[in-house]
Amino acid sequence: MGAKNCVIAGDFEKCKVINTAGSIALVINFMENFKLNKTTVEAYELVDEEKRTSVTSAVSRGLVGSLVLGPVGLLAGLSAKKKGINLVAIQFKNGKKSLLEIDDSLYKTLVKTLF
Repeated sequence: MGAKNCVIAGDFEKCKVINTAGSIALVINFMENFKLNKTTVEAYELVDEEKRTSVTSAVSRGLVGSLVLGPVGLLAGLSAKKKGINLVAIQFKNGKKSLLEIDDSLYKTLVKTLF
């Protein structure tokens, strides 16, 4: 079973995550996408299996900011146990926070976009 490619907790929960011409966006509704780029994302962190439970709980309580490291919290050495599935905690510049479950292709595009 592959990644859900959606927001699984926090703000924008259940929104799909898509690749739009080489960038990443959340599908808010039929007419609106929210792009994930340097102007909208403050920081992100790839969450490993050990952090999975605590991060999901923290996001639902709105505390993911304490888990996100630096302006670009790239932890390339960490990955979820399930091959091809990446959990990414996002801290947006507008104060919102989300936990994404995305496949390898979307994750690579996200890293390139935010580098």
